[in-house]
Amino acid sequence: MSAHKRGSLIVVSAPSGAGKTTLVHELIRRRPWIRFSVSYTTRHPRQSEVHGKDYFFVGEEKFNAMLSEDAFLESARVFDHWYGTSRAHVDRLLEQGETVLLEIDWQGAGQVRARASDAIRIFILPPSRKELERRLRGRGTDSDESINRRLRDATTDMVHWDEFDYVLISEDLETSIKEFEAILDDRGSANLTTSLKIQQKIEDILTS
Repeated sequence: MSAHKRGSLIVVSAPSGAGKTTLVHELIRRRPWIRFSVSYTTRHPRQSEVHGKDYFFVGEEKFNAMLSEDAFLESARVFDHWYGTSRAHVDRLLEQGETVLLEIDWQGAGQVRARASDAIRIFILPPSRKELERRLRGRGTDSDESINRRLRDATTDMVHWDEFDYVLISEDLETSIKEFEAILDDRGSANLTTSLKIQQKIEDILTS
């Protein structure tokens, strides 16, 4: 009997407002066998969130103990709360042959790159800065101060695109999903960060 094939690890990052969450949810709807990795966090759950489904909600003491035990594949402190991906949880799923998806920021992706060099790393960009601002304002949930902060943060985040294997430019959902699926099916050469066409599009976005 042949050995069980280890699963694939997919890392997805993007600046706030680029459309990452929408793309990930649609991808998993179409490919329900993909396992979304549930992170640990020290923040309190929102009303609609379920422990073990959205996050593993733990106290700072528990989280710090896990940090000291090197239990996280990646971790970061964001807006006064800790977030982290359990190394054991991800390894268990991969050993079972599952495809595991992490939705994390570029800093976390860098930590994963150092610990799991075979991960497929995908960075999502908005089609323009103007469209990014339109999407952030269209949410209707943030103050002008918060939106301006997110736009500043997005500018910092976007320059890290070349630390990834692939770039998706989220102009419309259907096109982006097809490109996402092509990457997962090893047909995504058009979205490689080494592609001159992709590099030109990115330069246009960053200088717009």
